[in-house]
Amino acid sequence: MRTKGAQVHRGTVIAISSIILALVLLGTAMLGLRGPRLLGLASSTIRSILNVGLAVADSRSVVSDGQFTNIVFLHHSVGQNLIRQGRVREQFAEAGYHFWDHGYNSQGLVRPNGTATGYGYNVPNDNTNPDGLARIFAQPVYWLPINTFGELLRHEVIAFKSCFPVSNITSDEQLETYKAAYLSMRDVMDRHPDRIFIILTPPPLNPPQTDAEAAARARAFSNWLTSDEYLRGHPNVSTFDLFDSLAEDDPTAPDCNTLREAYRDGTDSHPNAMANEIIGPRFADFVINGIHTYRAVYRGDG
Repeated sequence: MRTKGAQVHRGTVIAISSIILALVLLGTAMLGLRGPRLLGLASSTIRSILNVGLAVADSRSVVSDGQFTNIVFLHHSVGQNLIRQGRVREQFAEAGYHFWDHGYNSQGLVRPNGTATGYGYNVPNDNTNPDGLARIFAQPVYWLPINTFGELLRHEVIAFKSCFPVSNITSDEQLETYKAAYLSMRDVMDRHPDRIFIILTPPPLNPPQTDAEAAARARAFSNWLTSDEYLRGHPNVSTFDLFDSLAEDDPTAPDCNTLREAYRDGTDSHPNAMANEIIGPRFADFVINGIHTYRAVYRGDG
């Protein structure tokens, strides 16, 4: 039997979603879209609208206390394996933090207890490459969380990463494009000193999936994201060097700057369970220590 509170909750979601849906369909009709084009647009739009409605209705569950204990991690499959095999969620819980995470749009947002919320943050095209992340950070912020960036801002600590294909940097021009994307994101982070942003460098590729030149550029990108050049003067921004944690660092090794032999299974670029078991605790400690530093040094919380 449904309670009155549950009925009100569901009614709120339906009301919000219906209003937005009506406006979208009206605007679509005014643009002259008909037949299959309208139906195709409506299918993806309805899904996005329902996600927004559920996120708005669920806002009270995303509790922020001003102490940066509410963390969200935007990732894809490498991040998911790191969380599960590295016991990241459990370590945050044991330290008194609320750790949410968001994988692909089809997976959506996961609560600190590991259960699915039933909605996602509508990451445009599921793109977490540098250009996709820059697009998210360029989104306007409204009083309701109606786009990806607004939804991420419901959390006090925002961690995010690109996946290993980004480490196939085939030219210096591509490397500079990546840097430009992260500089634009840093400008946005500067405007939100009430949030902490944790960048994870992209993981390296398995040797058969790259070459020495591309791998060297991936190392250069990782080094730049962790450098004073990028981080100095931006106290609410820090970078966890996932690339360096996973990559072979012996310059004489034929697999230098690619996924370490001990951390790979076959030709798959996903780090194996051993890698995640080692790096998961390091990642959790890095985030927690960064929060403590920001609170103590830059906010004077002591």
